[in-house]
Amino acid sequence: MEAVRLDRLYTYADYCTWDDDLRWELIDGVPYLMSPAPTSEHQSLSMALTGQLLQFLRDKPCKLFAAPFDVCLNADGVDDTVVQPDLVVICDKSKISSRGCDGAPDMVIEILSPSTSRRDMTEKLRLYERFGVREYWIVDPERKIVQAYLLENGRYFIKAYTDADTAPVNVLEGCVVDLKAVFEG
Repeated sequence: MEAVRLDRLYTYADYCTWDDDLRWELIDGVPYLMSPAPTSEHQSLSMALTGQLLQFLRDKPCKLFAAPFDVCLNADGVDDTVVQPDLVVICDKSKISSRGCDGAPDMVIEILSPSTSRRDMTEKLRLYERFGVREYWIVDPERKIVQAYLLENGRYFIKAYTDADTAPVNVLEGCVVDLKAVFEG
């Protein structure tokens, strides 16, 4: 395998040849090395969210997946954008393949880490909006808030929730997440 160079653009086919010991994401062909293993707090938040979402999704058609799980946002085009969000909800089974998700999932959840928070709040926010992810949650462990971005007419609008709130999952009618349980988990 040739070393990944930051001065050239790549596709998903290139990405699939890279060293399995490292985790990468591609945004418009630009490679980004993922942060090392998540902290215990990050994992605790992910597991608490997973537990509540899985409970709701039992016997429903939508599926929940956790990182590492490839989301190929433009799989039907240039195929140069693949991310590994912390959690994704996919309701269209035709988007689920052996490689991960082909196209935009219905919901993406990113839990902020110091090394990736800037990208999650800027580049990935624009990316998910551009590719039509209907709901994008940014979970901030330090401030104990969730910023929920909801897609309407191709643009995101934001709703914010604290650790004292329950937050509706708009893409899953009737689903409400108890954020106190998530942040205390």
